[in-house]
Amino acid sequence: MSRETGSLSPDMQSWLHEHSLRETEVQRALRLEMASHPEGGMQTSPEQVQFMGQLFAGIGGRRAIEVGVFTGYSALAIAHAMPADGELIACDVSEEFMAIARSWWEKDGMSDRITSRVGPAAESLQALLDEGQAGTFDFMYVDADKESSPIYYELGLQLLRSGGFIGIDNMFLGGKVVDPSATESNVMATRAIARTMHDDQRVLYSLLPVGDGLGLAMKR
Repeated sequence: MSRETGSLSPDMQSWLHEHSLRETEVQRALRLEMASHPEGGMQTSPEQVQFMGQLFAGIGGRRAIEVGVFTGYSALAIAHAMPADGELIACDVSEEFMAIARSWWEKDGMSDRITSRVGPAAESLQALLDEGQAGTFDFMYVDADKESSPIYYELGLQLLRSGGFIGIDNMFLGGKVVDPSATESNVMATRAIARTMHDDQRVLYSLLPVGDGLGLAMKR
């Protein structure tokens, strides 16, 4: 949930985009349209989205999960990085946002690779486990309510194969995580999941200063 990498000046941000982004016309149109959206700040930064797509392709990914879809920009990057028979399970609690996302996926020819599940994400993830899909996913991206991050993380680890990655967004919360006066529930939850991922010996872990901070864990 950050349209830009916060440590970069506007000029450096523009230079980065000009010299790195490889968006389809539809992806670019969606990104630019969200710039004026009242909740456009919920969109993941394009450099982070492209990095995740590259990572997914690099591990030979075929199946992925996204928790928190918004209007579908990051889902498109993952869908484009998978083979034609790949599948992305896109989970969001908002039917309104999911409908918008579906329209963009259709425009970009990716609808056949994306399966949407509307409702509480924890229930959607548990349903995948109940369907016998544990250990069958290559990648999971979480950009949703921070208070539920520990639940998404634990369910995600069960769904991932060994060598699969889980990425959790907004680990910096715009710098609030280091502000001792910040005690909101989302800040406390983010501090907790950051410590959990750092200490978890079930994974290899890095915290990357891209976007608003991306926690990235590889299941051993």
